[in-house]
Amino acid sequence: MKTLITYCTTHGCTQKVVKEIKQFLGEEVSTCNLKMEPEPDLSEFDRVVIGGSIHAGQIQKKVKEFCKKNLEALQKTELGLFICCMEDGEKAEAQLQEAYPEELLKHAKATACLGGEFNFDKMNFLEKMIVKKVAKINQNTSKVNYEAIHSFSNNMNKIFNPFLFFV
Repeated sequence: MKTLITYCTTHGCTQKVVKEIKQFLGEEVSTCNLKMEPEPDLSEFDRVVIGGSIHAGQIQKKVKEFCKKNLEALQKTELGLFICCMEDGEKAEAQLQEAYPEELLKHAKATACLGGEFNFDKMNFLEKMIVKKVAKINQNTSKVNYEAIHSFSNNMNKIFNPFLFFV
């Protein structure tokens, strides 16, 4: 199955997560960083996974634009949606629901909140100050959830077989 993972990353966490997901999704997996590469032709892929990171409660603008521009095509393909964020539970789920159009969330085969990171080495001065003040964290911190990445990837790999209901 030919798969595209398209994403945006600000400080590298989402890119790290994409590399993990790619390992689980088989041989024919292409990736596209929307900040660095032109959008690929979606008709070339059997499934699409979209991801981004949450900053100040919002996913990157390029991810939102990609989803809006390709809404119709994405509803015709197997779809997975994920976010990287430092929140847990209901807050993370609310951020996921806010990040993507409702039509895509309903259509998606798998959705997930896969954790996040604060990487002070890659932040500018203002970002560091905001994280220190709001999150009360003053050093590199990772909450990337590798178990959730594996579960999300497994859900994307599941094949629906209607005949299994008759067994």
